[in-house]
Amino acid sequence: MCVGTCARILGPCLLTLGLLSVVANTLLLFPSWEWRYLQMGHITKKAMLMPGVWGGGLLVFPAAVQITVIGFRGKNMFLSIVLSGLALLGSAACFVLSGVGLTEGPLCFYSSTTHNGTQMTQWDYPFLQTHSQTRNYLYDPPLWNKVCIEPRNIVSWNVYFFSALLIISTVEMVLAVLQIINGFFGCFCGSCEKK
Repeated sequence: MCVGTCARILGPCLLTLGLLSVVANTLLLFPSWEWRYLQMGHITKKAMLMPGVWGGGLLVFPAAVQITVIGFRGKNMFLSIVLSGLALLGSAACFVLSGVGLTEGPLCFYSSTTHNGTQMTQWDYPFLQTHSQTRNYLYDPPLWNKVCIEPRNIVSWNVYFFSALLIISTVEMVLAVLQIINGFFGCFCGSCEKK
């Protein structure tokens, strides 16, 4: 496949994935479609870091646009390699932070029992405390709505959108690596496009 043809495919794909990443991370800030939790500061820390916006989105967009331009008329493959490397780093950061966010579970209002046996309600990460035990909350969906009282369906909300960010950033990393390889071929072998 020609370098330009490959870039014509990779660029728009990266652009689309970057937009999806921004949307998925933005939705993490509004659990159950409510903005009041963001206003109160009751949003999961990894969602507030916004890895899907800056990592999977803003650091991917320059590469996506430049790769698309290369595919249609440009010739600067070295810049494409540099920007694809930046996109690779951004999507890798998004992957790591989304994975940690998924592992920790959401910030929610829940009821817990203290050491002296009294019931206490608080905003915290309930699945982070139980993560060290034998069961992992990800494999126990019936537990999700029993533990978190508020926001409604917060566990499934976080699982779905952090999982979406993991998938999106994985595909972005693969496409960025493919463009780096494509860029090296373009630098050393030239374009096979017809003059």
